[in-house]
Amino acid sequence: MELKVLPDTRRIRAYLRWSDGGKSPARYLGQVEHANRAANLAEGWKMAWEKGLLTEEPPAEGSWASSPAVRAAMRANRNRDTRPELRLRSLLHKQGLRYRVAARPLPELRRTADVLFPKSKVAVFVDGCYWHGCPEHLRESRKNAEFWRDKIEGNQARDAETDRLLREAGWTVVRVWEHEDPDAAAAQVISAVRTLVDKTGSSET
Repeated sequence: MELKVLPDTRRIRAYLRWSDGGKSPARYLGQVEHANRAANLAEGWKMAWEKGLLTEEPPAEGSWASSPAVRAAMRANRNRDTRPELRLRSLLHKQGLRYRVAARPLPELRRTADVLFPKSKVAVFVDGCYWHGCPEHLRESRKNAEFWRDKIEGNQARDAETDRLLREAGWTVVRVWEHEDPDAAAAQVISAVRTLVDKTGSSET
């Protein structure tokens, strides 16, 4: 599933792309208008299913997905290098900041920051609206509602624990939502990094 943003209108179009003898044809499915990537992917797969472009297959043993479209959307939803992350990183790079991507602030802790400034000890997380329970854009699933509610609440508890552990280890944690204005998010990160650079004398450039 591929999502394309039209530059002039900011409308989002969904395309189904597949491999065919070394080529990669695409089929236009329609316009999607949800607030986050996961919901738009799910809508795109639903369109493909309704157009008869997908075939039914039995779910894997123990699968919690309620349909082939849901399974496909979950597989396609990236956990790194999302569009909001790429926009944020581009703005930070233009300001001369250098950072690590998808790295652990604490090697012994299995928690990965989306953008990491090791010298100034700033860890940045770009949280997806659906997976992390955005109060503005979260729309609860009608199917398997209890499962997804528990999943999201578990993610929120994990986020809170991550923030606590990092702060106890001397890190500054910056969290931004995927829906936030990229320039505002970048300004928040830059302020945190440069404030700590001024205090420590270290450099992230």
